[in-house]
Amino acid sequence: MDLSKFIRNVEDFPKAGVQFKDVTPLLGNSEAMESCIEQLLALIGDQKIDKVAAIESRGFFFGTLLAQRLNAGFVPIRKPGKLPYKTLKEPYQLEYGLNALEIHEDAIKKGERVLLHDDVLATGGTARAACNLIEQLGGEIVQCNFLLEIEFLNGIQKLRKHSVQSLLKY
Repeated sequence: MDLSKFIRNVEDFPKAGVQFKDVTPLLGNSEAMESCIEQLLALIGDQKIDKVAAIESRGFFFGTLLAQRLNAGFVPIRKPGKLPYKTLKEPYQLEYGLNALEIHEDAIKKGERVLLHDDVLATGGTARAACNLIEQLGGEIVQCNFLLEIEFLNGIQKLRKHSVQSLLKY
């Protein structure tokens, strides 16, 4: 199934000059969602995954489904102040501002094989920060996978030492 038919472009969101790739039409179609999860699983192949870490909030949509299908644990990586237990924090810059991510300090054990999932790879700052958190906890990043990649922003360069896979490229 061609998932690009289910991605809506929204001009000037969240600020002027940004063209936002909206995945909610995909989420609203059960056949497209099933195809998407199957295609994301195909990117992983038969690699052993202990944990799926996904980035707030759109990464959670497919991150939890991937974890369930892979028989792996799920690790939410969230914006500051959203996790109730002790956390590690990593600041990052995105294409339209500054932010930070947090992870529970006991979310990943040393040596666990981790799949990092998010909806979009843009400048790579968010994904790089998430990788830093996973690695600080001793996790081995098996793959970074994304629903879509915005190639001209060159975010893949920030993830050079990792295997990176995306279903759609813009």
